[in-house]
Amino acid sequence: MVSTLDQIFVLLKHWIVSLLPAVLQPVTGVVLSVVAIICVFPALFAISVLLERKGLGRMQNRIGPNRVGPLGVLQPVADGIKSLTKEDIVPTNADAVVHFMAPVFLVVVVFMGYAVLPMGRNMTLVKMDAALLFYFAMGASTELAVFMAGWSSRNKYSLLGAMRAVAQMISYEVPLLLSSVSVVMITGSLSLDKIVEAQNRYTWGLPHWYIFTPWGCAAFVMFAIAATAETNRSPFDLPEGESELVAGYFTEYSGFKFAEFFLGEYVGMLSISGLGTTLFLGGWSAPLEVLGFVPSWIWFFSKVMLSICVMIWMRGTLPRLRQDQLMNFAWKFVLPFTMLILVDVAVWWFMGEGWLRWIICSAIVIIAYVAMGRVLMGKKIAPRSYRYAE
Repeated sequence: MVSTLDQIFVLLKHWIVSLLPAVLQPVTGVVLSVVAIICVFPALFAISVLLERKGLGRMQNRIGPNRVGPLGVLQPVADGIKSLTKEDIVPTNADAVVHFMAPVFLVVVVFMGYAVLPMGRNMTLVKMDAALLFYFAMGASTELAVFMAGWSSRNKYSLLGAMRAVAQMISYEVPLLLSSVSVVMITGSLSLDKIVEAQNRYTWGLPHWYIFTPWGCAAFVMFAIAATAETNRSPFDLPEGESELVAGYFTEYSGFKFAEFFLGEYVGMLSISGLGTTLFLGGWSAPLEVLGFVPSWIWFFSKVMLSICVMIWMRGTLPRLRQDQLMNFAWKFVLPFTMLILVDVAVWWFMGEGWLRWIICSAIVIIAYVAMGRVLMGKKIAPRSYRYAE
């Protein structure tokens, strides 16, 4: 019974495929998996938006959405209908083709990343030996879509927002990739399925997740910081700083095109949360051995939604950084610290089993954190000065 519930979606797909001729079965299996991804994650996007608006309302002593449906739960449906019916305005001087393609390209490449994420036991659309490399190749393509949007709008605010976004995404994509390399070094594989299997072990009922090691905990924190900046979430949401750039690179977008950017941002959040879950939180494996009877896909989506809740919490708590603070933090602290984590991983690997490696690797991380924080980021902030036009 437990195995059947765990594999219910796999069994259902195989049953549907078996009803068709043998020639059509491979293509049908892929199409069914793609349709499932396209249906599930936009639904999670709607739930995430509702959670965010309700959560931020509670944090800011507001009620949040409460008019559409019971307790406002149908607000995402109303927002979707509004986006579909709003007028699509394209600036006269804009490059109409590129202006149209930018949001479409963004959504497509974001969804491509889901092809290699293991969402449960035997629930990976495409099993690749270089799945992590494929994921980052797709993720890097989002920067092109953002620049296309800013450049094609023929608007200085849009172009400046696009340049900010590209600079930020490239700056934080380097530590994002390097923090993932630490997992590859330990596992010895770029396959996300093998990375999950390597963590799906237990000692005294406790999991062998990488986050529970000194290097894994530090790498996960760096990964989370870089992922937050990569998805342009607060406190790293400078590309769309409304007080400076109106709405950043999508200033000249309205209607359904704007909704596509909105969808791309949240689906990207879900995707990067899924990658972090896979690399550091055991993927679809249970947090305790005794909980192994719970279907694997429930654990995967529970961890992803927990990550989304933390991102929402951060948005309601932390103020937006300045551009210079953002870039200094990336190049003077996050990147050097992430590179040192790779050294820590090598020490952990070559020292073998035992408590000594826990002590030494923990000491390396703590000392490096304190030293880099004081030396590289220890510059005192000068008092703010105001200048007025004469």
